Amino acid sequence: MFINKSMTVNVIKITEDKTLAQAKKKMTLHGEIRHLPVVDAANTLIGIITDRDIRSALPSDRNVCAPEIKAASEKLKVKDIMTKNVVVITSEGTIQDALLLTQKYKVGALPVVDGKKGLVGIISTRDLLRAFINVLGIKEPGTLLCLIVEDEFGIMKKITDAIYEEKISTGSILVARYWEKNKRAVFPYLLTQQVTNIKKRFQSLGFQLLDPMDWSLEPDTK
Repeated sequence: MFINKSMTVNVIKITEDKTLAQAKKKMTLHGEIRHLPVVDAANTLIGIITDRDIRSALPSDRNVCAPEIKAASEKLKVKDIMTKNVVVITSEGTIQDALLLTQKYKVGALPVVDGKKGLVGIISTRDLLRAFINVLGIKEPGTLLCLIVEDEFGIMKKITDAIYEEKISTGSILVARYWEKNKRAVFPYLLTQQVTNIKKRFQSLGFQLLDPMDWSLEPDTK
């Protein structure tokens, strides 16, 4: 799934000459906005500022501070505290790319740019969650199973054939690594609450059923 299908196109942005008070007001006016891309007159991305940056730079409304400190803070501009080396992604990138970038750099949003660093959108962790909820089909009621299977050719066909033969609709099937060598954890999300028969079928095929809450990449050493 490409970024341009999930990103926010109508980006709330700001220029570097605005004060922090103006940036704070803009975030407040737009509710859940936590990141403001900073652009120049040509809409080229030159930085980003977050609500955390603003909170760190401005004295709290509840705190009493010296007049000179308050006056100095009121003069602060976006350019004074914005992050200039912005982690970005292009609209040709995928949701998977965005997930890896947000995890690697510990950021809450990625500005989306074109080839000339022109701002064309922004994708937040909330956008990514929404996209994966749709991909996984978990908006619909269902049951998540966990199968521990051999890591060998043809296993996925056996799983999907068993589900098909039980006439069960599938929201999604995820495959993850497992700590035991040559094993994989497979997570079918089935769009039914009636899973007794399919569990028995999986067991008859030699698959180990595991409570999804008990899955981990490492063995339990307790």
